Amino acid sequence: MNERTIQQMKELRLHGMHRAFETTLGPSGTDTDYTNDEIIAYLVQCEWDDRHNRRIERLTRSARFRYAAVMEAVDYRPSRQLDKNQVHRLGNCGFIKKRENVLITGSTGVGKSYLASAIGQQACSMGKKVMYFNTAKLFTMLKTSKADGSYPKQIGKLEKQDLLILDDFGLKPLDNINRHALMEIIEDRHGQRSTIIASQLPVSKWHDIIGERTLADAILDRLVLTAHRIDIKGESMRRKLKNKN
Repeated sequence: MNERTIQQMKELRLHGMHRAFETTLGPSGTDTDYTNDEIIAYLVQCEWDDRHNRRIERLTRSARFRYAAVMEAVDYRPSRQLDKNQVHRLGNCGFIKKRENVLITGSTGVGKSYLASAIGQQACSMGKKVMYFNTAKLFTMLKTSKADGSYPKQIGKLEKQDLLILDDFGLKPLDNINRHALMEIIEDRHGQRSTIIASQLPVSKWHDIIGERTLADAILDRLVLTAHRIDIKGESMRRKLKNKN
């Protein structure tokens, strides 16, 4: 009967439950000392944990982060001038619930992408839908989607993400197509979803990068109004790691 029960659990895809049930069987195939309500609670909890963990794995995999980053590994050495309390609050992802944005700036290699990825992975662990993009690659993909007719689908997918991370923003000025694409993305998400933007340029320079005054004003008004700002100082972390090696 135990073998049949385990087989039925597998067929029903109750993977966590069937593994847990197997652990309750002693060497001779008899159940360990559980009451009926205890064994049911144990099996249901194991199934819930298994499905929750697999969902986190799916969310993390589909986000396509640049780094396998974790909040615990963020470097708070004084030269970086990171506010540990602020970073921890962002790591709790309350800003996503409030539909607020995060703007991370700093020179090349200081750890902007890592911090953005760490916050994103924390959001995934809380069951949030996240997507990470290099901004230039995102715009290239959107241009291609205009040609093949999939642009509305791609924009709709971006709109549905609880958190959208745009990394390496502003490496070169936006052309008219990219400018309007950015406006559409930000407009769709404004007041509805959260966005993290990481850039080597200070926010004060973004207006020039976006170009076309009216659109730049509209985009920045929607981005900056409810944004948490982090400006990372210090020398390149990549250079430090290279010198150590």
